Amino acid sequence: MSTPTYGAGIQINAPITPDFATILTPEAMALVAKLHRAFEPRRQQLLAARAERAKRLDAGERPDFLAETKHIREGDWKVAPLPKALECRRVEITGPVEAKMVINAFNSGADSYMTDFEDSNSPSWENQIQGQINLGRAIRRTLTLEQNGKSYKLNDKIATLQVRPRGWHLDEKHVLIDGQRVHGGIFDFALFMFHNAKEQIARGAGPFFYLPKMESHLEARLWNDVFVMTQNELGLPQGTIKATVLIETIVAAFEMEEILYELREHSAGLNAGRWDYIFSCIKKFKKNKDFCLAQRSAITMEVPFMRGYALALVQACHKRGAPAMGGMSALIPIKNDPVANEKALAGIRHDKTRDANDGFDGGWVAHPGLVAIAAEEFQKVLGDKPNQWEKQVEGKFGPEQWLDFRPTTPITEAGLRNNINVGIHYLGSWLAGNGCVPIHNLMEDAATAEISRSQVWQWVVSPKGILDDGRKVTEEMVRPMIAEELAKVKATVSAQGEDTASYDQAAVIFDKMSLTPDYPEFLTLPLYEAME
Repeated sequence: MSTPTYGAGIQINAPITPDFATILTPEAMALVAKLHRAFEPRRQQLLAARAERAKRLDAGERPDFLAETKHIREGDWKVAPLPKALECRRVEITGPVEAKMVINAFNSGADSYMTDFEDSNSPSWENQIQGQINLGRAIRRTLTLEQNGKSYKLNDKIATLQVRPRGWHLDEKHVLIDGQRVHGGIFDFALFMFHNAKEQIARGAGPFFYLPKMESHLEARLWNDVFVMTQNELGLPQGTIKATVLIETIVAAFEMEEILYELREHSAGLNAGRWDYIFSCIKKFKKNKDFCLAQRSAITMEVPFMRGYALALVQACHKRGAPAMGGMSALIPIKNDPVANEKALAGIRHDKTRDANDGFDGGWVAHPGLVAIAAEEFQKVLGDKPNQWEKQVEGKFGPEQWLDFRPTTPITEAGLRNNINVGIHYLGSWLAGNGCVPIHNLMEDAATAEISRSQVWQWVVSPKGILDDGRKVTEEMVRPMIAEELAKVKATVSAQGEDTASYDQAAVIFDKMSLTPDYPEFLTLPLYEAME
């Protein structure tokens, strides 16, 4: 098969195999180009607005509700009715778009499967396009896999599919439109819609999406306008697309109702994206001398600022007739250690019990072995009901809760080393093409790696970055630890029979990202440029 011929201004600088050509058709790429040309200027304006806001926060501005959108928060409106396929989402499983994960997630018994082109996926060209192929085949029930003497195929009953494209800040470097890189999220979204939307509608469920890393209602408006144009281009009724927004930045927490409002014809609610949320708090208040969070293990959903954010999200969603989805518990089953495994499963139960009692309509898990436990905890609260959209949360939420950044201790050497170890391990795996990595009995993705390097950076910079034994965290302390933890990571990876080549580079990047005076906005941006 010859390489496809594209319209003027469309350039793909990456291999197009015969399989890839079935996705990268001239017609599909024409849709990508149309969306790029219509919306790229606005994306750039919104990214510039993010940068300006970051400067103001660095200078001491505190986030608050917007005066100009008060009428939306006080108005009487609801999101559009949801299709039956999105009424029951008690347990959602997430994971990258590789074939084995796709089949296992669909078959997991979860109500819904969020397939991920973003944080749990390493965005190599191969992963992105093969991911599109895998999803197209799964939707049409033709996806199978033979691996290590095992056969994988889809069950008769499978989870409802939701797709997470990349966030507004990420490009697809292999595709240029009129000489300019295309936005990674629009690329992921447009290809998926072009090839699968009508097939999904015919099968009664979809197209449904998850939208990450949002920082304002204007960014939600941009996605809404992308949806409207795409539905028009593909001849679909307006409101066909439904999307859940991850509230995973602290600035978005102040615009939750506005985000629901902008997407109200297309909204499937909000999700409490807890790990990125913690990362965003560190990032947004990095220059505040009074701000310094305790190590990651101490930042649970029960601490004041996380508790306030979770309850406020349920309140906003249910007030507007939208689902409220709980976030990811990173715990996973532990083989060959019954005691540790029981502790992990108890942690999952605790997490989902709290979410269900708080009013969430469902929550995320990272492993098929946890679906039944999570479902059981929601069952206890919901009984036969598919959701609890009618449950209203009382109380007033805002800066008092969301900016109450406790605890500030402990910070221990073990906690510091853990951040360094997890950061290097994850980055090395990501560079090798794997974006979803079990490390120390937790399922780690880009969000948890961001917390790891951000905390190290903050403890070095902040006067409050002091270990529990009285030592100040410094560059001179951290740098030898990076070398020591790299050796431990390489030993672990070697023992698993994996190549260690990418881990030296990962340690260099971790050093650069955590010990530079100027805080880099996203870890994944230089990583992506370093990737082949």
